[in-house]
Amino acid sequence: MQRTHTCGELTEKNIGEVVTLCGWVYTRRDHGGLIFVDLWDKTGLTQVVLNPQIDKLAHQEAQSLRGNFVIAVQGKVRARPEDMVNLKLKTGAIEVYIDELEILNPSSTPPFSCWENQEVGEALRLKHRYLDLRSSELQRNLELRYKITRTVRDVLHQKGFIEIETPILTKSTPEGARDYLVPSRLNPKKFYALPQSPQLFKQTLMVSGMDRYFQITKCFRDEDLRQDRQPEFTQIDMEMSFVDEDQLFSLAEEMIATTYKETLGIEVETPFPVLKYKDSMNRFGTDKPDLRFGLEIVDVGEVVRGAGFKVFTQALDAGGQVKAINVKGSAESLSRKALDDLTEVAKTYGAKGMAWIKIQENGLQSPIIKFFDKEMLDRLIETVNGEPGDIIVFSADTPAIVADSLANVRLALARLLKLIDEKKIKLAWVTEFPLVEYDAEEKRYVAMHHPFTSPMEEDLDKLQSTPSEVRARAYDLVLNGNEIGGGSIRIHSKEIQERMFKMLGIDKEEAELKFGFLLDALQYGAPPHGGIAFGLDRIVMILAGASSIRDVIAFPKTQKATCLMTQAPSEIDPKQMNELKLKYDLR
Repeated sequence: MQRTHTCGELTEKNIGEVVTLCGWVYTRRDHGGLIFVDLWDKTGLTQVVLNPQIDKLAHQEAQSLRGNFVIAVQGKVRARPEDMVNLKLKTGAIEVYIDELEILNPSSTPPFSCWENQEVGEALRLKHRYLDLRSSELQRNLELRYKITRTVRDVLHQKGFIEIETPILTKSTPEGARDYLVPSRLNPKKFYALPQSPQLFKQTLMVSGMDRYFQITKCFRDEDLRQDRQPEFTQIDMEMSFVDEDQLFSLAEEMIATTYKETLGIEVETPFPVLKYKDSMNRFGTDKPDLRFGLEIVDVGEVVRGAGFKVFTQALDAGGQVKAINVKGSAESLSRKALDDLTEVAKTYGAKGMAWIKIQENGLQSPIIKFFDKEMLDRLIETVNGEPGDIIVFSADTPAIVADSLANVRLALARLLKLIDEKKIKLAWVTEFPLVEYDAEEKRYVAMHHPFTSPMEEDLDKLQSTPSEVRARAYDLVLNGNEIGGGSIRIHSKEIQERMFKMLGIDKEEAELKFGFLLDALQYGAPPHGGIAFGLDRIVMILAGASSIRDVIAFPKTQKATCLMTQAPSEIDPKQMNELKLKYDLR
């Protein structure tokens, strides 16, 4: 029997038609003489009825049906009785009376129900991922993923981009995360690397005159995993010639806004606000701020300098900071236990503790106010715009610990006080990142983004003298506290790229070995160019409202980078090892 319709499309318009449906048995109900089967495929459900008076053989065969059997049925579409209409289903006004049934494949009893809400461990779900993917949530997520990529392709096509594939087997350039390596059989003792990004290829495409390139591509990083990380992930990768930041922002904003409108029917306001990295860190303690609520961080170091409170004094004398958040109107809602819990949050991110002052109608309450005179307390309250009913929380430590601890205390407060409107969409660009940061372990500067990011022109003379002061022409796009994309205007001058390598401690010989093909390309008329890469998995997770990135990937890995369904990675045959000239070192 050849399928004529899917299980989600029949309506009252089809009444009287003879149809053939194929799908899985969702439920089977035996009502004495009649057997009702809800037949499922990815488009929806249709109720089919087996009546012994219509087809005795089909009815008898239906006695053996169980959930997840794959069947084909043929019959006539009829209207359901009025009191049996299911308004929740598109097909709820009809049912199909069957005169022919074929069991295409029976099913064993699955380890969990594909369609009922059950408490099922993630390991079991991932082991039987093909069953898990029948759930309405994951079906919806993968459908959304497809709609997003289709919309992105449409927008970029209209903007003159062409999609170009770049190599998966490439050269290891260990200036970022750890590479996945692939041994070469034809070139013993040599290895390919799986790309962490198509970065160098897309830059050479600009040298080739391709002008506007994009690719929805797999990337690989052998790093420790988190809830929103995978060893293989998908990027929406773009590069353009002869552009500046404003032009790139405008195009990316149109792509994001169109994606929201086409997939969720939501209008997103453009242009997106722009925050300088320094301002973002000062106000929110992070370069990916959630702007759906306030609770901004205030520097109070100069106000409390000279106070008798040892914790503040020691931090400031050591070159650290004292910063605060005024939690407006929370004096009654934040209990002492809640403050203790917030202190533990701060400690998780390196702080030794968290001081606080409660502003009440009849004065201030806190274990630390005895260390301050009245004038200093008055200036402190004024600086944070304090009023009766507020609580001020403090962190005092190195700038990095103060930023990290208060950024996470801020998020914890927002969740605790229910300040986050989940329907809000707050997008923002963060710009002017530091070009480099000092790595104390390696005792050298390393690129904050990557070594191909262009310095700001006005900072070029600081490259060798004061690298830490050089700002990058780099930018991240942040959505509700999540970085969803990042990019930069690239270095297109061979001379500046060589200066960049030198500043990073990469000598000419090493630069030639690792990046010689790029340096070579840059001397043959490389145009000014820039680009951006968006994390598709993360974007889908946010738009789908999923709690884990694994819920928007068809076949994800675990946090140990394993596939429980296929049992990858696995040992390989000794013959393959010999062919690759490899030996196990079991030490």
